[in-house]
Amino acid sequence: MGKRIVIALGGNALGNNLPEQMIAVKQTARAIVDLIQEGHQVIIAHGNGPQVGMIQKAMAELTRSDPDKYIPCPLSVCVAMSQGYIGYDLQNGLREELLDRGIAKGVATVLTQVEVDPNDPAFAHPSKPIGAFMTREEADKMVAERGYDVIEDAGRGYRRVVASPRPVSIVEIESIRDMVEAGLVVVACGGGGIPVFKTDGHHLKGAAAVIDKDFAAGLLAQQVQADTLIILTAVEKVAIRFGKPDVQWLDSLTPKQAEGYIAAGEFAPGSMLPKVQAAVEFARSAPGRTALITLLEKAKDGVQGKTGTLIRQ
Repeated sequence: MGKRIVIALGGNALGNNLPEQMIAVKQTARAIVDLIQEGHQVIIAHGNGPQVGMIQKAMAELTRSDPDKYIPCPLSVCVAMSQGYIGYDLQNGLREELLDRGIAKGVATVLTQVEVDPNDPAFAHPSKPIGAFMTREEADKMVAERGYDVIEDAGRGYRRVVASPRPVSIVEIESIRDMVEAGLVVVACGGGGIPVFKTDGHHLKGAAAVIDKDFAAGLLAQQVQADTLIILTAVEKVAIRFGKPDVQWLDSLTPKQAEGYIAAGEFAPGSMLPKVQAAVEFARSAPGRTALITLLEKAKDGVQGKTGTLIRQ
């Protein structure tokens, strides 16, 4: 029996710019279709760091060039733009690979909004740098005119920082489920989703935030009743004492073991830490669920139990 799998693609699976993305997506499609060919049902989430940064920077430069004509583009809109063009490349890459292998299966991207809690503590401590570098004068102007939070970034200038709240719910989840049940390969929750929160009644308002794609993928996996969450990254396995001579690569972890390593500070914030946290949350969400952290090109071997770090109860 094939499994229902949600895959969280990291930035290395998408490249850093348009030409790199078109090349990277071909390799990514091969790895994903390997799983589909094995009989698994696949739903895809992805990051958007380089892509949304490029869009945000371009929009900022446009505003600078003619502030009377162009107004700032909200971050939520930039995330939506990134979902569209990444989804476009992924759809085409997957479609071509499926057709090359004689597999008749549709692929669709869902422009996905993800609800966050406006009272999430992350909003009181914005920490994610986004957009172009600014001079001190430009940064002071942004603070005064637009209420931005800014930081000095390693001597390179000033940058806006935004919150990274936890995802609460996926707005389009029913549409995603319907597509999954219809047998489509679905791309959803790109870049962690377009961050929104409810205002009056049913109205949704974009939030100046970025959602970690691993947490969004974990929530997506729970809500589509997936068997397995695969978080793809730049290493084959999770390690403790990473970068040290006595590094230890881990074949498997229980949630309790993982939490012990988290408490000991073994996993870097903004890197492996959210991946392990998301994997633990999913593995604990229902009996029999497993999470796998590994390299893109090792995904098939990982599902077969040959490599990667498996997290399960």
